[in-house]
Amino acid sequence: MCGPDAAASGFLVESDDGAFVMDFGPGVLGELQKYRDPAELDIVLSHLHADHCLDIPGLLVWRRFHPTKPSAHRNLLWGPADSHDRLGHASADTGDGFDDLSDTFDFRTIAERVPFELAGLTVEAYPMLHPIEAWGFRITGPNGVVAYTGDTGWTDAVIDLARDADVFICEATWCGDGDDAPADMHMSGAEAGRAARLAGAGTLVLTHIPPYGDPDAALAAARAEFDGPVELARPGMVIEP
Repeated sequence: MCGPDAAASGFLVESDDGAFVMDFGPGVLGELQKYRDPAELDIVLSHLHADHCLDIPGLLVWRRFHPTKPSAHRNLLWGPADSHDRLGHASADTGDGFDDLSDTFDFRTIAERVPFELAGLTVEAYPMLHPIEAWGFRITGPNGVVAYTGDTGWTDAVIDLARDADVFICEATWCGDGDDAPADMHMSGAEAGRAARLAGAGTLVLTHIPPYGDPDAALAAARAEFDGPVELARPGMVIEP
């Protein structure tokens, strides 16, 4: 969710051949304008909970109606199987209406471990453990590998996702050890550190810590499990593999 100084989930992925946005939660559209033209970017969605996708209705207004630079063509939108329907209902003018986003996006459905190319990079999706269809992404390029969990509870697929990654961006919603947290929803800092250690990852970046959470506890718990570099994700942070 949004905090007082940060948007919800969203990452701008850049390469020498272009850029795309990974997740598009509330506040991401505003942040994106600092770095790139929102009318020109492809999007990849890990899942369809509001904090990961609901700035897309605002993006549609920009792409369709910008007075001088509306979108010149459709961009790709990779997501779960029901992305077109879910986002179409979320963007509609009425409660029972539907906004067909296909005028501005070419929808593509994510499939397990079936690579696709964006901005000259290879993206491979791994199934995560969450109440709805959710994916983690492994992004491979000439400079290395970045892995991103999206939202997930503990699953061995997280280890496969992050195997030998140069940078592992892992959610740590439950912050410390998460012992009393609901099952099969999110990870703790301790679990993020354990996954990084078991995967042999390089740098661990903790993300998805709510504004009412304890980031210091997340850091301490992760560092107790993993002896590599551990950082907290922050607005405007540049992560290089």
